[in-house]
Order: sequence, then structure tokens, then C-alpha cells
Amino acid sequence: MRLFDFLKTKKNTAETAKNRLQIIIAQERAQRGGPDYLPLLQRELLEVIKKYVNIDADAVKVDLVKNGNQEVLDISVSLPDDQSAP
Repeated sequence: MRLFDFLKTKKNTAETAKNRLQIIIAQERAQRGGPDYLPLLQRELLEVIKKYVNIDADAVKVDLVKNGNQEVLDISVSLPDDQSAP
């Protein structure tokens, strides 16, 4: 019986790895298919926010998300707990 348990665990691990790979591929395709202005928009937003709050470059995320027939610009800004001005 232990032999069959081992094979079952391996199948679940393979399925998990497959799902993770599909997510990574979907993210890569979304980034390549996005408009050229998104990286520039992200940098400009970061510069404006840095005038008021000290944040890292990774704190601003800009994505284009499809919502039905519409594309929605999703902007996420992670502010630090200590919001001291620069």
C-alpha cells in the first residue's frame, strides 16, 4: 500500500507544478501583450508618489486586466507603515 501512496503523492506534486507553470506562462503572456506605455506609466507614478512618501520601486504595480469586454487599468501602490515624507 505504501507504494501506491507514494505514486499518488507524486501525481499531486506533478499536478501542482503543472498548475504553477500555467500561471507563470499566463503572466508572461499578459506582460508581453500589454501596451508599451505601462512601464513608463509605472515609473512616472513612482516618481510622483516619491515626492510625498518614501517607497521602493517595487511598491507600484500597473497591470492591464480584462474584465469581460473591457480592459481595466489596475494600479496597486503598497505604502509603508511609516509614511514619512522624503
